[in-house]
Amino acid sequence: MTTILEKTSGLVAFVRTVDAGSFQAASRLIGSSPSAVSKSVAKLERRLGAKLIQRSTRRLGLTSEGIAYYERVAPLLRALDDAEDIVQGTGTARGLLRVTAPVELGRSLIASWAERFLAEQPDVKLELSVTDRHADLIRENYDVAVRMGVLADTGLTARRIASLPIVLVAAPAYLQRRGFPASIEDLRAHDFIRYVSAGRPLPVTFADGSGIVPDGRLDTDDGGAIRHAALAGTGIAHLMRFAVQEDLDAGRLVLVLPEVPMPAMPVHIVHAFGRQLPVRARLFVEFLAKQMGRLGR
Repeated sequence: MTTILEKTSGLVAFVRTVDAGSFQAASRLIGSSPSAVSKSVAKLERRLGAKLIQRSTRRLGLTSEGIAYYERVAPLLRALDDAEDIVQGTGTARGLLRVTAPVELGRSLIASWAERFLAEQPDVKLELSVTDRHADLIRENYDVAVRMGVLADTGLTARRIASLPIVLVAAPAYLQRRGFPASIEDLRAHDFIRYVSAGRPLPVTFADGSGIVPDGRLDTDDGGAIRHAALAGTGIAHLMRFAVQEDLDAGRLVLVLPEVPMPAMPVHIVHAFGRQLPVRARLFVEFLAKQMGRLGR
């Protein structure tokens, strides 16, 4: 009869090899030699009767069995690491931190801050998924998600970390051609580069609760594409200020109706850990809240 110790033999070596990308890198995480790690994984494969890792001189790749096995055992080992962090109360962050963030924030901000965070936390490896799709944190094994806008009631723990200003902008060439709107009502006669979600353009709303459904000839679901179209003079864009601040400073874009207040976009951190965040996640949340807080000023 196979014992628990025999069943778990090689799990750490396998998961660390997948996370690190090589036996050599995994050996540094484990504190062993590359050959010992490789032998441990091979022994696990023999016990399971399945090939988990495809070995070559250039790289390691997972087989379909390896992918399925990793998806099931990696969360278990990470949960053990998290439990030790919580019980020991250590302030040292370590291990793999998996984060999912919307495209605009992920590309423009979080990716540029990653180097600073990793320099502060040398024992953390960061995996950042940049997508506007709301990932299932539990099923897809993410530590935290960064989400914008009003949150749905998912039962997850959420913390508001920032409120980012939204602005209307356009290229000087477009405004010279079509004229400068003097009121909200004037906006109805202008072309917008519209952000669409689920096939519908999002309305432009103002701080007093009023708003319009903008007209326009170009629709897209990508904030970066909206910015580039605005720079090309296609129309008025409705974007977060941080995404166009450099363009405003350089005069490539100008504010439209700057005297009309607009609501700020709430930014939340969402996770499934409850009150006891593992250290790596807690330090990342604190770091991101500090960086985001500066943008909302």
